[in-house]
Amino acid sequence: MTAARPPMGWNSWNTFGEKIDEELILQIADRMVDEGYREAGYQYLIIDDCWALKERDEHGLLVPDPKKFPHGMKAVADYVHGKGLKFGMYSCAGVMTCAGYPSSYDHEFSDAAQFAEWGVDYLKYDFCHFPENADCQNRYHRMSMALKATGRDILFAACNWGKEESWTWMRSIGAHTYRSTGDIFDNFRSFMGIFTSQLEHLCQSGPYCFNDMDMLTVGMYNRGNVAIGKTCTDGEYRIQFSLWCLSGTPLIIGADIREMKPEMKELLLNTDLIRINQDEECRPPCLLGKRSVAVPETDRENAVEPIRMVKDKLYTLLKHLSHQEFVIAFYNLFEEEQEMNCIFADAGLPYESGYGFHMRDIFTGEDLGVKRDYFLARVPGHDCKLYFCRLEKC
Repeated sequence: MTAARPPMGWNSWNTFGEKIDEELILQIADRMVDEGYREAGYQYLIIDDCWALKERDEHGLLVPDPKKFPHGMKAVADYVHGKGLKFGMYSCAGVMTCAGYPSSYDHEFSDAAQFAEWGVDYLKYDFCHFPENADCQNRYHRMSMALKATGRDILFAACNWGKEESWTWMRSIGAHTYRSTGDIFDNFRSFMGIFTSQLEHLCQSGPYCFNDMDMLTVGMYNRGNVAIGKTCTDGEYRIQFSLWCLSGTPLIIGADIREMKPEMKELLLNTDLIRINQDEECRPPCLLGKRSVAVPETDRENAVEPIRMVKDKLYTLLKHLSHQEFVIAFYNLFEEEQEMNCIFADAGLPYESGYGFHMRDIFTGEDLGVKRDYFLARVPGHDCKLYFCRLEKC
């Protein structure tokens, strides 16, 4: 069934933008299989904007650019399906896509029928060039109905950037995921600003309708279409990926998996982190503690508006998993190593309960035994530590 868990896959936009073609998509499909991404759960291969001609045909239908896709989209979809993957495409609720190509405003039902005929399994539906006098909720509802009218199981990835408090109505109009923020950029400030902006909305996400904090930039190192600001470190990418996993947001890779650094491939294929993201209960993390500091003007070099600056520097999160399991996660946004603590009473486990947490380091696999009352962790600057925990009588 579509979207019982957060969808996982790969999207062309972050790295390639308009520089997409059939050969690239077939190569990515091959690598998703050969490099173990499909086996790990990444099943959607999604073509973003810039795939069409700038004009519809005489029948009002969308036309794939024949120079980019000489064999047409049905042939591409068939190849992707032949690899055991699912095929995703892009359109927009406005009169043009964000890059100025034909969009689906007033063409919802004919476009949906065309996507279904090609074999599309996933539609990212953007929000550029949307008429000021149009009804946002109604237009997304219309495309939801159009996709269902095709009779094909198509995941509806609504992308209106959190406009009009979309978290209050996207589930009710049939969206399977909904973008809750503006675009991500490949820097630390951007992805942390996105995460902190959604802390209060992570509870408005669950099976069949997930809060989407945008595509991953893990492993890009400022190579691609969303390179703004200082290049991320490996530790910062660990923060991003693990936060996306804890938050139960879709895991859509944006880096070029043909040229992935081994450490980043290992991170994206980390079975423990993916298991957290795909947990059957789909619960958001709860915030156990944070420390706030003033952000000086000199620290604003990588800020990306309109995402707010990150002012909280230490985060401790707890996530309830199925089968009586938990995750405790520490995030240090300082440049220097910090000692962080989790007081178990803040997680509903006071000393007098007689229970502690049996803890295992998710990144190293080290068994730390049973801890009672509190736990201290030394976390490197701009990095994180995560632990699987089980209740155990002390």
